[in-house]
Amino acid sequence: MLVTAFQNVLLALFSAYNFSHKLPKKIAATVMLCCMLTLPTMAYSEQLKVTLAAEDGWPPFADEFGRGISHHLIHQAFKQVDVAVSTIVVPYTRGLVMTDRGSVNGVFNVTKEKSTLKRFVFGLEPLFTVNASFFFAKSHPTSVSDKWHLPVGSVVGIIDGYEYGDEFIQLIEKRQLRITKVNSQRQLINLLLVGRIDSAIMFDMVADVYIEQMGVGKDINAEFNNHTSEIFVAFSKKDPQAEQWSKLLDKGLQTLKQQGHYQQLLVPLD
Repeated sequence: MLVTAFQNVLLALFSAYNFSHKLPKKIAATVMLCCMLTLPTMAYSEQLKVTLAAEDGWPPFADEFGRGISHHLIHQAFKQVDVAVSTIVVPYTRGLVMTDRGSVNGVFNVTKEKSTLKRFVFGLEPLFTVNASFFFAKSHPTSVSDKWHLPVGSVVGIIDGYEYGDEFIQLIEKRQLRITKVNSQRQLINLLLVGRIDSAIMFDMVADVYIEQMGVGKDINAEFNNHTSEIFVAFSKKDPQAEQWSKLLDKGLQTLKQQGHYQQLLVPLD
């Protein structure tokens, strides 16, 4: 419809011009034909663009400067299918809300689980897989070897708005855990160090970054696994193109794997 409208406008303008200037018929017809053939290509050549919310506190995957593994991987995957990506760096929970509302096309670094499947559209190809563990302060060591044997009533720190696996609600109920929610990894680590919480669940690679930055590697240990997550871009159900975006991203990720470039993109950037 857009092309037809442009063609009609062009035809009207050209007719007016030809009438006033009386161009020879053969020249006029040739010029008009060239314009009509070129116009569809011009109208359809604009690159697809997707806007994604990116969380600001999950290095090495996504940081407050809009950098990290996730940024690089998503840009490269969409590049394979000729889609340009723009990102808005916000706190994770805000990115989820923006996607819920349709303010952006999607948000990345989301775990595909029951709670998120109800809210968002996902593709089939995860960006990557990450492990999350229970961390303990060495000054308050644990005597258990897995999460199902945590002492009843333990105080566990988590990040507000993060997903912790489909088993997490069951674990809370079974072990009668008391959950403390905070907004950042640094807060979790500090609460752990001062004994305000018994343990904290953190994604291993993310925890490693903050533990090194804070210089507390000798004070905190990861003791056992909480869950393993496949991490995705979650697209908005308010976006009529959500299925298209998810399929294009799947194709882009598959192409990177076929080319042998995928593993290289999972290496943290300096």
